[in-house]
Amino acid sequence: MLPSRSPELSPEELRRYARHLSLPHVGLEGQRRLKAGRVLVVGVGGLGSPAALYLASAGVGTLGLVDADVVELSNLQRQIIHGTSSVGLPKLSSAAARLHDANPEVALVLHEARLTSANALDVLSGYDVVVDGSDNFPTRYLTNDACALLGKPNVYGAIHRFEGQAAVFWAERGPCYRCLYREPPPPGLVPSCEESGVLGVLPGIVGTIQAAEAIKLLLGVGEPLIGRLLLFDALRMRFRELALEKDPGCPLCGERRQITELMDYEAFCGVTDGLGGNDRTPLEIDARTLDEERRSGKRFFLVDVREPFEWGICRIEGSVLMPLMQLPQRVAEIPRDADVVAICHSGQRSLAAAQFLRTAGIEGARSLRGGVEDWARIVDPAMPRY
Repeated sequence: MLPSRSPELSPEELRRYARHLSLPHVGLEGQRRLKAGRVLVVGVGGLGSPAALYLASAGVGTLGLVDADVVELSNLQRQIIHGTSSVGLPKLSSAAARLHDANPEVALVLHEARLTSANALDVLSGYDVVVDGSDNFPTRYLTNDACALLGKPNVYGAIHRFEGQAAVFWAERGPCYRCLYREPPPPGLVPSCEESGVLGVLPGIVGTIQAAEAIKLLLGVGEPLIGRLLLFDALRMRFRELALEKDPGCPLCGERRQITELMDYEAFCGVTDGLGGNDRTPLEIDARTLDEERRSGKRFFLVDVREPFEWGICRIEGSVLMPLMQLPQRVAEIPRDADVVAICHSGQRSLAAAQFLRTAGIEGARSLRGGVEDWARIVDPAMPRY
């Protein structure tokens, strides 16, 4: 299967991988295949952390990492590749140091950039297997589409609160991600880990499953999760499996393929900074401007669209709690004679809220760019951060 190259192992590598060499489905030739293998991990966060650690420890010869974020304190509850001393550093730098310590025999290729439709094909083309550790729909669809266009297996994983799922999407041998989810959900409908929380060990379990699948693909052994969706419920400690079939009508890998190149995935998933139409009021306002205009006496109505537990941690004085999912039922509570600004933790949910409010007739509704995180950093350093 993948790959075909078989480099020799050094004496040190023979000792390092001794427990693999004794396995009937790995052995010396299998370990050589792992050393020849090239795996790309998209994102070194919750899923990418355990996946990258186990892939490096297993002896995958070339490990590519894609990430453009920095390590935050709130990451450490689940992103085990990073430590307290790495807070504030680029995730790639932190991950590279840990992986080099885990296995200096592995060649690391660092792609310190967001994966986009402009660079995805170039980045993915040099790898045998792609492990999708992303946490957002634009990157998830982008990774799937790029893998399908390049003929690469996409080892998928996703987590939410206490539940996770994993699969191998390989359009040449089974269904792709679009066969399961042809269209993304409406913006704001599926909360992120930041918004809804996630059990810290959950991405460790799912990410390790992804690593196992990638290793099996490189070795050409076992039964990969092609055409199968593995579901995990941590509260009940129960695994279930759903059979997946290729969708003949899939626009990417079906009988009449319509997608032949990468697209604008943020627009496809409804993540946009503009509205179109005739409303030219900027969709966002920054923390410093909002503070200055409030102090000048301008009347604002601040709609906090976070969850109650977040509201209990910190809030901007004078704001009103209206969780995003309740907003459609509570629009009538928002005055039409004030400047309306939606607020969340980092500015993503509030952006969706502002877009919704404008469609609901509240002209000029805006989002606080950077959310309460920017407010605490720029305006009120005494405000608790999370």
